[in-house]
Amino acid sequence: MLSAVRREGLYERREGDGLPRWRVSPEPYWLAPADVEALERLGPILLAFYRSLNRLYYLSVKTPKLSWVHRYLDQGKPESVIEYGRMRRVREQVPGILRPDLFVTETGLIASELDSVPGGFGLTAAFQAVYGELGHPLVGGPDGVVRAFADMVGPGSRVAIVVSDESADYRAEMAWIARALTAQGTPADAVAPGEVTFTEEGLTVGPADSPRRVDVLYRFFELFDLKNVPKSELFLYAAKKGAVRMTPPAKAFLEEKSAMALWHHPALEAWWRDDLGAEVADALSRLFPKTWILDPSEVPPHAVIPGFTLGGRPVRDWRDLAAASQRERRLVIKPSGFSERAWGSRGVVVGHDRSSEAWSAAVDEALQAFLTTPHVLQVFHTARRDDVAYYDEGSDAIRPMSGRTRLSPYYFVSGDDVVLGGVLATVCALDKKLIHGMADAILAPCAVRAAPGCVRAANPQ
Repeated sequence: MLSAVRREGLYERREGDGLPRWRVSPEPYWLAPADVEALERLGPILLAFYRSLNRLYYLSVKTPKLSWVHRYLDQGKPESVIEYGRMRRVREQVPGILRPDLFVTETGLIASELDSVPGGFGLTAAFQAVYGELGHPLVGGPDGVVRAFADMVGPGSRVAIVVSDESADYRAEMAWIARALTAQGTPADAVAPGEVTFTEEGLTVGPADSPRRVDVLYRFFELFDLKNVPKSELFLYAAKKGAVRMTPPAKAFLEEKSAMALWHHPALEAWWRDDLGAEVADALSRLFPKTWILDPSEVPPHAVIPGFTLGGRPVRDWRDLAAASQRERRLVIKPSGFSERAWGSRGVVVGHDRSSEAWSAAVDEALQAFLTTPHVLQVFHTARRDDVAYYDEGSDAIRPMSGRTRLSPYYFVSGDDVVLGGVLATVCALDKKLIHGMADAILAPCAVRAAPGCVRAANPQ
């Protein structure tokens, strides 16, 4: 298996220490049929949430009583980004790929965040090809991600997957999926921004004497990084004029962890339930951890922060967090979205894993950063223990490891249809508070197997 993964050109080593970026498993990460069915049901639920959030944002722009909603979602963003997200042409658009980060806990699935500019789907596609050769019943099949991506961009479309320098670690996997898409009949190129040529007719890639017209630009660069992305203003202009379709659309408000805080805000509860229906609303309430926006604004004397207590007492000022005990600090602080520290577990502070002094400093830093980089506070959830295995290159042996797992399902949107293309599992050792891709993490595609002892995630509904 290790040699097969290396053959695909994705088992890279990190610069500096020469260590692999992750560990290879000899088999897929196993899910029971009921778990896969639960994940498949989750796709339409998440699409419904994104569309509802989209409607809420635009409603808040024109409704004075709701203006606080868009102010939270627009906080810290340049006017140019805000204006583009409000353009009529993109009004109904939502991201083409939806990926929640799901923890398998003892009580069910918990989504630590939602990502609409996700990495890892190229790696998952390559895993599907490699593990599929061995006949494993992979979620999505041996080419599920590639097929779903092709359906998402539409038949006959030529795709340019534009990868910024900030996202350079993902270039190999994006090149892999571009080749796979091309081989299956959807011409695609994975390119740096500077390799795209702009004309009044649209965007092209390739040599000047035989340019290839781009129909869909898959944006694999973050909106906070636009000033560092060559030709980004031309990409946005081409999308604005309808010369190219860009996905995900440049809607920064759909890329905010603050959205989970708005979901739990009591002033919006009736609106969410009316817009989505009770069944979807109940599923999302179980899926989204309790989340609050760390807003330093003073509350009126008769008010408290809704739904948050310390020692059973209501809280009126987030600065009170600094005095929380270690038991009370089972909380996580994260940048909300529009920041270079808002992805890859950067900027994440786990309260009970820090000293009182470090926690107090993190609270102060988050509150002081509100105007430019809003942060959120979430309840910490512990993923359930799993026992898995990996290849140990040093001893040329398969070794067991106990760890905790994050599931990353990739949902592809085509009109009103949502397809689960595949699921990537990331397993980190038990002593790690944060679960993400790292040198000693095990990464593997998910497969379905009805057998005693297989890993079971809870039904999100």
